[in-house]
Amino acid sequence: MTRQKILEHLNAYLNHQLTLTELVDWAETALIEPNFPEDEDVDLLMDVLMYLGAADTRGFPLTWEVLSEFMTRLGGNVRVIVEVA
Repeated sequence: MTRQKILEHLNAYLNHQLTLTELVDWAETALIEPNFPEDEDVDLLMDVLMYLGAADTRGFPLTWEVLSEFMTRLGGNVRVIVEVA
């Protein structure tokens, strides 16, 4: 499990390529055997994965603020592009 892998899943969720249920299921599965490389910040990755694994409950809402904070902490840049249909 790497920062990049989590960023990819958050991006897919924000672009409606994953549902909330799929994102939560992925995070829960990732927590079972996370397999972190030695050069990763395990505490950060576990923090994000644990929150995402509970994001389908009232206590852990997956708001824009939470998502953008996670992406920033993981080293991503958040940018919004609005396309008119």
